[in-house]
Amino acid sequence: MTNTTPPDEFADINEVVSDEWESETTPYERVRHVIAHTYSPMSADTVAEDARTSPKTARKHLNALADEGFVGTSTGEHGGTTYQRSSESLVVEQAADILEHVSTDELVTRITEMRDRLNNYRAEYGVDSPKEVIIEQTNQTLSETDSDQSDIDADTLQDWQTTRRNLAFANAALSIANAERFVDGDSRTTDGSVPV
Repeated sequence: MTNTTPPDEFADINEVVSDEWESETTPYERVRHVIAHTYSPMSADTVAEDARTSPKTARKHLNALADEGFVGTSTGEHGGTTYQRSSESLVVEQAADILEHVSTDELVTRITEMRDRLNNYRAEYGVDSPKEVIIEQTNQTLSETDSDQSDIDADTLQDWQTTRRNLAFANAALSIANAERFVDGDSRTTDGSVPV
């Protein structure tokens, strides 16, 4: 008979990873990480719990991040301050990512293609946005009237919405690229002309 000892009790892997994260980061870094992935308003207490820090420390870092423009604040249901990632910081992050992977010349081409696609949708459905198509079709269904307007399928609706969003990010990226040229002292456009 062999003398075997029972294995050590299995540690909760999530707890081990969380402990490691806490030991390798500062409270500021953890608060910033939590809020970077927060798209609906959260209280400082909730952020503190997720960031494994005290509510007082979380609030201090959240207020600093709000001053930097990374965090947006609002008044919650019960009058307390809530925090979430600011839309401006999301736009800047997406624009920076685009500029890292796409040249400005290619970006101009893609913007033109997206504008053309959106113009085609507007012409086909006779409205400016996918939301307006849905409203029109709902109204027609409720009033039981026939319309010359084509029904929009889910894939087309999704493409229209995605194209609108992507165009907004691409325009922001192009604006940042143009602004950086002026900051860097280069006031020429990609085609060599001097902008007005």
